Amino acid sequence: MLADMASVALWIMAIPMFSLTALLLVQVVLARGARDVRPPAMPADAGSRPRVAVLVPAHDEALGIGAALATMRAQLAPGDRLLVVADNCSDETAAAARAAGAEVVERHDAARRGKGYALDFGIRHLETSPPEVVLVVDADCELHPGSLDLLARQCIAHACPVQALDLMHAPPGAGLKTRIAAFAWAVKNHVRPLGFHRLGLPCQLMGTGMAFPWPLIQNAPLATGHIVEDMRLGLDLAAAGAAPLFCPEAQVSSLFPSDEAGTVEQRARWERGHLGVITHEAPRALWRALRFGRPLLMAMVFDLCIPPLTLLVLLLVAQAGVDLAMLALPGAARGPLVLALLSLAMLTLAVGLAWNSFGRDIVTLGELLGAPRYILAKLPMYARFFGHRKAAWVRAKRDRPDG
Repeated sequence: MLADMASVALWIMAIPMFSLTALLLVQVVLARGARDVRPPAMPADAGSRPRVAVLVPAHDEALGIGAALATMRAQLAPGDRLLVVADNCSDETAAAARAAGAEVVERHDAARRGKGYALDFGIRHLETSPPEVVLVVDADCELHPGSLDLLARQCIAHACPVQALDLMHAPPGAGLKTRIAAFAWAVKNHVRPLGFHRLGLPCQLMGTGMAFPWPLIQNAPLATGHIVEDMRLGLDLAAAGAAPLFCPEAQVSSLFPSDEAGTVEQRARWERGHLGVITHEAPRALWRALRFGRPLLMAMVFDLCIPPLTLLVLLLVAQAGVDLAMLALPGAARGPLVLALLSLAMLTLAVGLAWNSFGRDIVTLGELLGAPRYILAKLPMYARFFGHRKAAWVRAKRDRPDG
């Protein structure tokens, strides 16, 4: 009886983990086939571009905001706006943004802190003269040439949010932890959405490089202090029938913090937020997908439930260990252990294929093989997941991207 109950519990754990790892492998394989595929060039008579407001939420970004805004201003057309929301700043962010030629509004509310509140404040400001498209770009991001035009046109053409490729690079001389984090970021924000894109499936919103039709963003639930408000917003919009579209030809980029401690802290915040969305939002979103017949939302939920790479490795190793230990019980099933080992094999293959096509310029193979030390170092962070969670908007120390 005890062996039967244990076997059921192990199967309940093994099947979802196997499915999510298989999904990750499928995304990687498809991304490898799509990495050199480009859409046909837009004809010269494509018509006038929609009016765009570039909305830049900023918290204590005085040092680098001028360089970031320059990449955005260069792509503005007559009638466009560049609006910076200087949110609860203790430095000269507002003055630096004005000096860079941006329209600036300042927000001071110590009780409601977070990027979501800043975005909502900016949208309310734009309501007096609304644009056709709102493009959200973080204050530390470079907007690559041609991206604004491409995002705005696709946003109007498809009447849905459009997400640019969002990459974070390791600064020159960065240590192994930062470069491993950059590789994991590329897998999450480039490889996986590119694989889904090849199937015609949506992507998660990534927090920056997001273009929205005005009617969608005007009434979106933005005013929140959640760490990963973008993920929740993407699910809400998909539930309403406007799932985000990935546009890998448009790109925003930034740098990881210049110190490894800052990178670890930043990654910890993001991963805590991601896990919170998985545990609290994914079940609700899955129910909405089933109830209202939203297959694109269902695909987003499955993609969302793939844990961060580090956690996925730890979960699969722990699962295999438990399965192996349970074999000591008479009559215990071997199937869960087989699935766990297959999952580990698929994960290893997925990471290897992703590195071969997308990560060679980020980490060497030898450095990637040393990742277990990086994984073990994150155990305390995951152990504290159910403890205190920071929701405040914390700016990490970073350098500006070159060029």
